[in-house]
Amino acid sequence: MSTQVETLIEVQLTNRNRATVFWRGILVAPFFIFLGSFQALAHAGWSAPIVAVPAFLALIFRGVYPSYVLTFNHAVTELSTRGCAYLFLLTDDYPSIERNPNIAVIFPDIEGGKKLNRYLPLVKWFLAIPLYIVGIIYALFSIVLSFYAWIITSLTGTYPESVANTVLGTVEFWNRVSGYAFLLVTDEYPSFNL
Repeated sequence: MSTQVETLIEVQLTNRNRATVFWRGILVAPFFIFLGSFQALAHAGWSAPIVAVPAFLALIFRGVYPSYVLTFNHAVTELSTRGCAYLFLLTDDYPSIERNPNIAVIFPDIEGGKKLNRYLPLVKWFLAIPLYIVGIIYALFSIVLSFYAWIITSLTGTYPESVANTVLGTVEFWNRVSGYAFLLVTDEYPSFNL
């Protein structure tokens, strides 16, 4: 079993709905408003900070990862991954607020935090700085490629496979980085590869 966060997205290359592809940015807005409500709660002192800080503290002082925090973080990670897959044209399935069997994020088995180093969360955010820089470059490149794919897919109904591989790799990369530096579900340093 992998010790990294795995992302599984069933990419749809052919027979795309050209109308929804063309209007994708508008169609996905309600979903991202819903997803953004979690972030709004985070800024108001709810949700993410209340869940992330106790996980951090529980790992350092008790050596455990609370199961309710892990469940919440997993659900929000899958939710945002479904939104990204739709926005970046990997699928025509509108992002559900419930699980989708075609899009999954798999966290490594951490046995309640027993497999994690208790003190590594103190420096993971710092160790991940090179990953953030590379990830930003990957994300910018994926945005440019997605614009190209948007034009091609809108005209032909076929999503270019080379673009799909790059965009999928970028989503996988950011989920691995997030699992390492923010979600704290792995101690293995993520690869820089897509």
